[in-house]
Amino acid sequence: MDFEDSAEEAAFRQEARTWLEANALTKEEKEGLDFIGIAKLWQKRKYDAGWACLRWPKEHGGRGATAVEAVIFGQEESKYDIQEAGVYAISHGMCAPTMMAWATEEQNKRFIPKLASGEEIWCQMFSEPAGGSDLAALRTRGEKDGDEWIINGQKIWTSGAHYSDWGVIVLRTDPSAPKHKGLTYFFIDMKSPGIEIKPIKQISGGANFNEIYFTDVRVSDSQRLGEVGQGWQVALTTLMNERAAIGAGGGGVNFRSVFKLAQNVNIDDEPAINDKTVRRKLADWYVTESGLKYTGYRSMSALSRGEIPGPENSIGKLVGAPKQQDMASFALDLLESSGAIWDPELSQEAGLFQATYMAAPGGRIAGGTDEIMANIVAERVLGMPQDIRVDKGIPFSEIPTANS
Repeated sequence: MDFEDSAEEAAFRQEARTWLEANALTKEEKEGLDFIGIAKLWQKRKYDAGWACLRWPKEHGGRGATAVEAVIFGQEESKYDIQEAGVYAISHGMCAPTMMAWATEEQNKRFIPKLASGEEIWCQMFSEPAGGSDLAALRTRGEKDGDEWIINGQKIWTSGAHYSDWGVIVLRTDPSAPKHKGLTYFFIDMKSPGIEIKPIKQISGGANFNEIYFTDVRVSDSQRLGEVGQGWQVALTTLMNERAAIGAGGGGVNFRSVFKLAQNVNIDDEPAINDKTVRRKLADWYVTESGLKYTGYRSMSALSRGEIPGPENSIGKLVGAPKQQDMASFALDLLESSGAIWDPELSQEAGLFQATYMAAPGGRIAGGTDEIMANIVAERVLGMPQDIRVDKGIPFSEIPTANS
């Protein structure tokens, strides 16, 4: 495969580069705005100029671009300090594809353009305190009441719930069915009565995750995606897109940042880059990042054919998350005692290595633990026999719990 730009792609890259040079947010434009305000300003600017959500259909606010064109624009955009774009990672990478695949035409006309323009932000409510990485073990209930469903229960580790307008959620609607069969999927207004959102303070100092409590929250049956009991199939659409997004990475420490650090710090009065152990590690990480990049291109090629991302995307997360943790740890070793200083004004790369080191363990849990990812790759990519599952086929209400 030829990874050089074709003539058409080169022209598209130049067009994107020219627009970004003329329109990227300036420091003055960001002044007085918080993180969300900056993100919305930038997203609306892209939307108005036809550069938002490039691969989405034009009628939904996109450009109808190819997967390769979306990659090209992302490459050019990444050259600018626009980290706030991460606010929309869940909205655009997980919720919108699920809506486009499962919602009605009228619903998509209402919600997708506002997702594309950044006017509305969405979150994903899957994880629960007792479920771990097993989404099918969820216990938040949805009980039918006429044309509505009443929700009671709790979700946890929900990124961005405190600033989201809407969210997608999976509920247990039939406890008498096996755990994968009794689930139903909805989208809900995050300002609905009965929803209580509590931010969770993380060891990294951030508070982007939340726990959410539902007390008699009512949602219309018209906000159901898929049939009653089909929630697992709908959730797989979200999960495959989620793992593609997480596996792609983009933030935190990468090969280039560690390579640059190795050039600027010394080992035994010599640049660290001259040390053979350092060079061997850098070579390994370069090869790993290249493998992840081209595996991502395979997924992009599948998307360009109109296919839903498959289990191969679990490879990116299984490999990428530990890689980031290892690189951040190694960078702190290179920094020696100064690695203990976490201050944007004093630390190398404004504290990038310290921040990644503290956040990286969470990346090995978010979207499915390393163990879950390894099982998915083993069973669904390599075709190996499934693990023994003692709860398979048993009604969810009969599965033993710690209290039973």
